[in-house]
Amino acid sequence: MIIVHHLNNSRSQRVLWLLEELGVPYEVRRYERDAKTMLAPPELLAIHPLGKSPVITDGDKTVAETGAIVEYIIETYGQGRLIPPAGSAERLRYTYWLHYAEGSAMTPLLLKLVFTALPTRAPLLLRGLVKAIANGAQSGFIDPQLKTHIDYWEAELNRSPWFAGETFTAADILMSFPLEAAGARAGAASRPRVKAFLDAIHGRPAYRAALKRGGPYDYAS
Repeated sequence: MIIVHHLNNSRSQRVLWLLEELGVPYEVRRYERDAKTMLAPPELLAIHPLGKSPVITDGDKTVAETGAIVEYIIETYGQGRLIPPAGSAERLRYTYWLHYAEGSAMTPLLLKLVFTALPTRAPLLLRGLVKAIANGAQSGFIDPQLKTHIDYWEAELNRSPWFAGETFTAADILMSFPLEAAGARAGAASRPRVKAFLDAIHGRPAYRAALKRGGPYDYAS
């Protein structure tokens, strides 16, 4: 049976959701972030050398990285579900969004998170200076980059309701976290197509079932 090493409020929520969509049995082993650092606990180092989530174990196999996990699950248990046919235009879009989600999309979102938190972690005497630098980085680079990505999502979702075309696929599961995070950090949910996408995924029975298995998840609100 697949064991999902699940960290609270993390990208591993998507792995639970994928397994629920496919109806694949799995076990959840929960890990809690450090309340001060928000980092994963050291116990995850026993599962994978980087000590990060998501990571799954399936028998003697250990698979890390969300995209790799999704590809493994689809190939091993999907039976052709949640993936467009090979050679189709939709399959090419599917592959693109599957990799874009953890590549291009997450970089500005991570920078936004870091530079927002940076002033609160600076020494008191330097906090004003650090805040000015952080605000400058956000307004001058990070926020414009995020707007470019959000504009892109809105345009693509205007072409079709799902990222790979007319049919829901695992690419939409991968793309859920960037859109949820951008909704919380960058106002992406104010865009009508992005909001429609978020409303649609949050209403899926498998998504709701994954929340029950995974526990509290701030981005689902």
